Amino acid sequence: MQPVKLELLAPAKNSDIGIAAIDCGADAVYIAGPAFGARAAAGNPVQEIARLTEYAHRFSARIYATVNTIIYDHELEDARRLIWELYDAGVDALIVQDLGITRMDLPPIELHASTQCAIRTPQQARLLESLGFRRLILERQLSLEEIRAIRSAVSCELEFFVHGAICVSYSGNCYLSQYLAGRSANRGACIQACRSLYDIVDADGRTIAKNRSILSPKDYCLDGRLADLADAGICSFKIEGRLKNDSYVKNLVRHYRGRLDALCAADSRYVKASSGSVVGGFTPNPAATFNRGYTEFYIDGRRSRWNSLEGTKSIGEYIGTVVRLDGQHRPPQIVIDSDKPLASGDGLVFAGKAGITGMRADVVQGNSVSVKDLSGIQLGDKVWRNYNIKFEKEIQANSPRRKIDVSLVFGQGSAVATDEDGYTATLPLPQAPVADKQEAARENILRNMGKRSGHFDFRCEKVEQDPVRFYPASALNALRRGLADELICVRAKAVKSEPVAPVPCANFFYAERDALAKRIPSGTADYSANCANHLARQVLEDLGYDKVDDAYEIKPVPEAALMRSRYCIKYELGLCPKLHPKLKYAESLCLVNAGQRLKLSFDCKRCEMIVHL
Repeated sequence: MQPVKLELLAPAKNSDIGIAAIDCGADAVYIAGPAFGARAAAGNPVQEIARLTEYAHRFSARIYATVNTIIYDHELEDARRLIWELYDAGVDALIVQDLGITRMDLPPIELHASTQCAIRTPQQARLLESLGFRRLILERQLSLEEIRAIRSAVSCELEFFVHGAICVSYSGNCYLSQYLAGRSANRGACIQACRSLYDIVDADGRTIAKNRSILSPKDYCLDGRLADLADAGICSFKIEGRLKNDSYVKNLVRHYRGRLDALCAADSRYVKASSGSVVGGFTPNPAATFNRGYTEFYIDGRRSRWNSLEGTKSIGEYIGTVVRLDGQHRPPQIVIDSDKPLASGDGLVFAGKAGITGMRADVVQGNSVSVKDLSGIQLGDKVWRNYNIKFEKEIQANSPRRKIDVSLVFGQGSAVATDEDGYTATLPLPQAPVADKQEAARENILRNMGKRSGHFDFRCEKVEQDPVRFYPASALNALRRGLADELICVRAKAVKSEPVAPVPCANFFYAERDALAKRIPSGTADYSANCANHLARQVLEDLGYDKVDDAYEIKPVPEAALMRSRYCIKYELGLCPKLHPKLKYAESLCLVNAGQRLKLSFDCKRCEMIVHL
């Protein structure tokens, strides 16, 4: 049996960040084109994506373009043209939400079903596979057991998020931003209402909690569960963050590259999905980069506290507690009990009874920090560092290098270079006289042909000439660089994705369709909830759906759920009726913000929370 290729998939806000991700060890990168990406602020010209694709293919890495918004009828032609442009740019696959794309005049390119398709059940997975999707990006709020059930139901590839922000709602089924601000999460314009502050009010009008970011979950971190996920059937491990900066991407890619390499080395069932190895550079530290605190969420099928208690912005790395405050000193000083070295310019977050306060450390001397004022800081406050100035400088100044090893045979009339994947380049040798000093000439060839050219590390295995000829160093260096250029061309042709024949809408088993419709009511997680064009409607009608609703963005339905989630405010507040059936506030709750009032209901049988009008 062939080993399974495990892919580390990195985000890229732009092509430069994508190239940095490849250098740090990413097997694939996902990036948006100029339109139809689920992060409207992270668009890129197609020519930039072509530049990234050319670079990625040098390492047999892949580029996935996000075309993962719902698409209105008047946009279908623009979307079709963009897809063809992305295909011509060398993109290996498209990440798609809108089912109408499966009915377009498509190039022969892979389609990956976005997490916005809300893939949570084997029935949903089979439906999408029947439409021709080669990969399914699963909902983040799944357990290993649920992933295994989906793996047993389909033969296509499965992808799962392992790090970064978690949408509090099931992905693709959140209409809160559209309702509150007319900006659709399914159109890439989410206002992130889940990160806002709310009052929680009961049915009698009593305020249970005030000014809380109660809908804001911690960030995902599954770096210790990669083996479990691989065993459950995941082949692509995805880092969230297409709006994040380069240091975030580089740090996390370098970290997860090391974890996946260790997994592949320990288990012969797995190999990495691209070529080369990463050497040198900074030592990664996920705690030092953007995070709201980390959680493994529902991966073990167990509920715990998932709220980002310290706020909705980055808290970074926990470093200690406040043990002394000196307001008499000018400037004021804070003494922190910490075993981590601090530096002037670090960003600090203080959390305690007075709330959360963030500030920059002006001057640091040991564990004493000079700041502008002490407002909002108390003795005993916990302290995090959300900006580590020395670590950030280290990331920028000491980037790792990705290399491909090449063995070289220097023959009588040609040099033959073979890289670690077996790709070969051959170039003729220049004319040269017989060397007077045979051994010195041999050493000259071995030394100059055994250097680095670009990302290729050459090792001259043997010199087969007899007698050995004399070549100046300049000629040998030019020959080695020529072999490197030839290998780039050979690899680019070899790793180009094979054309994929678009799969027409296959017949879907009616029993499975009926089970899907019965299990998931229309307007919550059914695909019909996001139909924004006639092609998507046609797909569902051909699958046998009798009732296909317009997307909420086109036709808001007052009684529709604005959000459905495994995240539960009652549980977060310690009011879960399963655990505390006699609690006073167990019946009904509302969220209140700036005059807006949102009702909460609770499907305790399925352990889900619903937000609605």
